[in-house]
Amino acid sequence: MDEQTTQNQTPPAPQAGGNDAEKNKAMAIVGYIIPILFFIPLVTDAKNSPFAKFHANQQLLLLIAAVIVNILGGAIPILGWFIILPLGCIFLLVMAIMGIISAAKGEMKPLPLIGSIHVIK
Repeated sequence: MDEQTTQNQTPPAPQAGGNDAEKNKAMAIVGYIIPILFFIPLVTDAKNSPFAKFHANQQLLLLIAAVIVNILGGAIPILGWFIILPLGCIFLLVMAIMGIISAAKGEMKPLPLIGSIHVIK
């Protein structure tokens, strides 16, 4: 029974190096607030930081998801306007808040559904 309970537990989110996370928290958070600014950590001093790159990747995925939700929500009459767009925007807002919390804690926790995709390496 002990083995089964340990198998069902999810491992904790990987932590960035203490100094890396502390130096780059602001860079990791900025793109969640304004997703179009996902590239900021990539062009500043944080470009060599695995923590900042991880969160820049998550922010880019969030931006791509927002574009897809808006295109589908705007293009599909009735269903898109009243279901896809509002629910998609709420979902994206929740994911952005989750990303901000993860970055503020110094964790590298992937976002639900889209977090396992790696665009920026």
